[in-house]
Amino acid sequence: MKIASIETFRGAIPLHTPFKTALRTVTIAETLIVKVTCDDGTVGWGEAPPTHVITGDSLSGIEYAINSIFKPLLVGESLYRREALFEKIEASMVHNTSAKAAIDIALHDCIAKLAKMPLYQFLGGDHERLETDYTVSVNRAEEMAADARRYVNDGFHVLKIKVGKDEIAEDVKRIQAIRKEIGTDVLIRLDANQGWKAKEAVRAIRQMEDLGLDIELIEQPVKAHDFDGLKYVTDHTDTPIMADESVFSPIDARRILEMRAADMINIKLMKAGGIHQAMKIAKLAHNYGIECMVGSMIETKIGITAAAHFAASQPNITRYDFDAPLMLTGDLATGGIVYKGSNIELGNEPGLGVKSVNTSFLEG
Repeated sequence: MKIASIETFRGAIPLHTPFKTALRTVTIAETLIVKVTCDDGTVGWGEAPPTHVITGDSLSGIEYAINSIFKPLLVGESLYRREALFEKIEASMVHNTSAKAAIDIALHDCIAKLAKMPLYQFLGGDHERLETDYTVSVNRAEEMAADARRYVNDGFHVLKIKVGKDEIAEDVKRIQAIRKEIGTDVLIRLDANQGWKAKEAVRAIRQMEDLGLDIELIEQPVKAHDFDGLKYVTDHTDTPIMADESVFSPIDARRILEMRAADMINIKLMKAGGIHQAMKIAKLAHNYGIECMVGSMIETKIGITAAAHFAASQPNITRYDFDAPLMLTGDLATGGIVYKGSNIELGNEPGLGVKSVNTSFLEG
């Protein structure tokens, strides 16, 4: 089976409410959809949202990379040589991880369809169902507590709380208000999105530990490049620390693991450049006895379906952050994963199980 054509489509879906972190505020989910068609008629879908503040990728840049670099490189190539195919994609450009992820996802969709298997089974098939957390955007303490209560009432048992935008005292106040509102039965994890410096992160985490706020983990407390600072926080707190923006590649992961700079790693397909490279990170972490989360950007169901299939395939991926499609006012894809409250079912369709794309959300 050979690649016959590659097409791209721009899409945009408004969010129900603004998504706010220490790095940015998002009101519309922009994305680039990729369609790969093979010579036997098999179709594979991929996706890449522009996330300038994390990956550095713009919508136009992603579009250019796919149409001007990957398309002439890949059309006519056989999917039976998949290892060489994915390595060719990785070597064709430096960075541009979102564009690489979009084409990688679409190719994996085709390959799993060729194998007549759901993608998670093709990749390893560890489990069939996942439970996602739900993200509480950074706002005033009272507003965040009310949001947390609403999500718990909707059936979510794990909340991911955004912090790191203001003074530490304000972040502690936010978590106290949330914990008071929802009680102790709900799991809370924090994401500082690089918003703290190492010593103030230690001070904040120690204070929350002393207050008994029972935080499951703290994600990326310091700047992405500050590996020494990340290690300092990990060494001086009891709460598990997770590396996110610090880990794009297997090389980054190895450095974090060898330094013991974090207790866990958050793998995102848009950072890694797709499933092929993400799998290397997961396997490497497994060799070090480290558990991983698979997270996402503000993506539609195509990208999240791919991330969920990857996450379900590996035993050391134990945490899932796949709430983005639930934040959108519409559903771009027909098929793919199915949400039942906080639970996600992957289904038994070959590949991603995506059947079609809702053209009302596409440009042109």
